Amino acid sequence: MLKDLITKNIPKKFQDTLFVRYFGLTKVPLIFFVGPTVVRLDDEQCIVKIPLNRRTKNHLNSMYFGVLATGADLAGGLVAMKEISESKKKVSLSFKDFHAEFLKRAEGDVHFVCTQIPEIKKFVKDVIASGERMNFPVHIEAFVPSVGVEPVAKFILTLSLKLKN
Repeated sequence: MLKDLITKNIPKKFQDTLFVRYFGLTKVPLIFFVGPTVVRLDDEQCIVKIPLNRRTKNHLNSMYFGVLATGADLAGGLVAMKEISESKKKVSLSFKDFHAEFLKRAEGDVHFVCTQIPEIKKFVKDVIASGERMNFPVHIEAFVPSVGVEPVAKFILTLSLKLKN
């Protein structure tokens, strides 16, 4: 009932942000604390924005690397989370490893971009069909649009999924 009310009355872009913030509030409070916004989530890209503010910056007035890791986690995991939710199956989602390359200081709101949407959706379907634990490398790039078009960081996270019995 509540889900129907939300899907009929709230634009999809805001629904995705609500989904992320509710997940943060109930499961991973740090996600809620940093205030992410889903800028875009479609069949081509997932873009998550985290604002640079008192909660997210370090002593150099750039984004703290732990917050950058949180943004990469969200951009890399959100598509899989939504696909799992829509499948109505119980699937365990985690990240097996995390590689980061910090290229520049992130001195503004950061947009985390994942372009592997079709591959991630297929991966979730393959995991559900096989029932086995499977791993998939997800590539994320982070940008500060107010500063320029060059990435400030690049990430590779290994998404690890397994169908629960």
